[in-house]
Amino acid sequence: MSDFDIVVIGGGHSGCEAAHAGAKMGMKVLLLVQDPSRIAAQSCNPAVGGVGKGHIVREIVALGGIMGRVTDASGIHFRTLNTKKGPAVRATRVQTDSAIYTLEMLRILNSMPGLTIGVGEAEEILIKKENGIKMVRGVRLSSGIEIEAKCVIVTTGTFLRGKIHLGLDNFEAGRIGEPPSMKLADSLKGLGFRMGRFKTGTCARVSSFSIDYSKTKIQEPDNPPPMFSGVYSVPPLEQIPCHLTWTNKETHRIIASSLDRSPLFTGKIEGRGPRYCPSIEDKVVRFSEKNSHQIFLEPEGLFSRRVYLSGLSTSLPPDVQEKFIRTIPGLESVEILRWGYAVEYDYIDPAQLFPTLEAKSIQGLFFAGQINGTSGYEEAAGQGLIAGINAVRRIQRRDGIVLRRDQAYIGVMIDDLVTKGVDEPYRMFTSRAEYRLLLREDNAYRRLGKLGKELGLLDGEELSYAEKNEQQVERVFKFLQTRRISMPDDGELIEKLSQIISGSICAGMALTEIVKRPDVSLLSILDAVGYDEKITQGVASSVEAELRYEGYIRRELELAEKSALLDNVYIPPDFSFEGIPGLRREIIEKLEKFRPPTLGHASRISGITPAAVSLLWVLIKKRGMTKKFVKELKVETDTE
Repeated sequence: MSDFDIVVIGGGHSGCEAAHAGAKMGMKVLLLVQDPSRIAAQSCNPAVGGVGKGHIVREIVALGGIMGRVTDASGIHFRTLNTKKGPAVRATRVQTDSAIYTLEMLRILNSMPGLTIGVGEAEEILIKKENGIKMVRGVRLSSGIEIEAKCVIVTTGTFLRGKIHLGLDNFEAGRIGEPPSMKLADSLKGLGFRMGRFKTGTCARVSSFSIDYSKTKIQEPDNPPPMFSGVYSVPPLEQIPCHLTWTNKETHRIIASSLDRSPLFTGKIEGRGPRYCPSIEDKVVRFSEKNSHQIFLEPEGLFSRRVYLSGLSTSLPPDVQEKFIRTIPGLESVEILRWGYAVEYDYIDPAQLFPTLEAKSIQGLFFAGQINGTSGYEEAAGQGLIAGINAVRRIQRRDGIVLRRDQAYIGVMIDDLVTKGVDEPYRMFTSRAEYRLLLREDNAYRRLGKLGKELGLLDGEELSYAEKNEQQVERVFKFLQTRRISMPDDGELIEKLSQIISGSICAGMALTEIVKRPDVSLLSILDAVGYDEKITQGVASSVEAELRYEGYIRRELELAEKSALLDNVYIPPDFSFEGIPGLRREIIEKLEKFRPPTLGHASRISGITPAAVSLLWVLIKKRGMTKKFVKELKVETDTE
């Protein structure tokens, strides 16, 4: 193999986004995988999106990433969640055809000039030193081949020292049927990275031919479908329903009586699992007062008979799985095609990374995805995109891209990771964002589209769609603000509006005031007044949110501006926190451990008090520090 600008290790969602971004931005990229047919494999549920996660996918699309486009191309069931709640928590979730998802991802990657998909196992990160600074040199494969690279992005998912648990049996694997990465884990540990152990799990797959759907509840897809990208006006694939069923007391009795055969409860599993996506045995123990838990029957594809039992993740032995699954309505005679299992894997402490996802200790080495302690395809893809962008900008010697907490959920996630670290698998929720009214799905293009265009990632149909949507939003706003009710000319209009809204309508009232009422639909108002441009539900939702929550949005913007002041105060890499009068020992230890690049990052570290931040501000001000950028963040030098 020849030399490359960027080597991406791992073909999961984070690796695909990183490789695509690097190649799209003009770099020569190698995506190094063990099995090309498993690129972007949906190892867990065959779905993309959800609350918080759907927001990330919209942001990936707005920045020019590919996850949303691939999801739309392979989607077989589109839904909007939380439609009866506020706009900040409404989210898109899509069931995908898993096989088509992988094929579409491969098609896009194979069409990228400068991107090579290589087969091999990376076992060592190669390092060099220049002027006492550690820099990445490339990777060594298990075959002994060395590949030179200016930047390396590690996106190994669950493969680092991966171990699968099925009952009390366990064996080394990254996921079922695929070998783990053992020597690469040793290499990273040898480079001084702090590492930990997490676990995740998956559910059994069953045959759709053996399910009695008459005992389940049908869940139809939305019509029209809420799509992620602007490439497709309608889904290219047939839309099909999902189904719901529930566990019961007998299910729980069998599980509770078999805990002595669970690796989770017998100490076989050392790693900590995701709190918000527990196994069914964990649910039965933690929520013993509940008599049932909801199970989603999710088809894996249009031409596949495999159905994923979402909500039933387990690592119990096969015979126990068979017993408790067959107590669930609709699954009494089900044929089980693959057992659920748990997998343990290594991760690195993400506090060792800059907000660009570059390692603080080794220049040009980036990490993205589950190796940073996160869970989920969407979280991984968002990190991969940012790591790919910043690897390119490292090579170009340009400022790194750091998304703010008021700018993107991706920014919230990365800031959480690098300022707080993780003690359990990190999952994105809207509740993690303090500015969530600013970070709605409907305004992702408005927040990030300009950046995506400047980076050269957002173009073609995606860019055209984004610009068209924003122009529509502006035209609707202008129309609503300038169109006022007049008497007696609008008598007929008032009569129409009175039939669709409650409350009085006064002369001189702008339509914006009417739209602010919670019981009215913007589309119905525009229809009543004869607005001559057809707009999508997405455009309507965006306008409604901006008008109805105008005061709250303004307040969040003001708070974000104040917070940004601290993010613009740079803390030099050689700044010593030791011996500062007034700082408690535990605060000094945390500051030395995390080495925050800005005062804003320091303020968000758990346990750092406002008084400590104020003291640091005074000391930094005395040193004459002003606003700095990521390009000035120097890596730590070797002290040997």
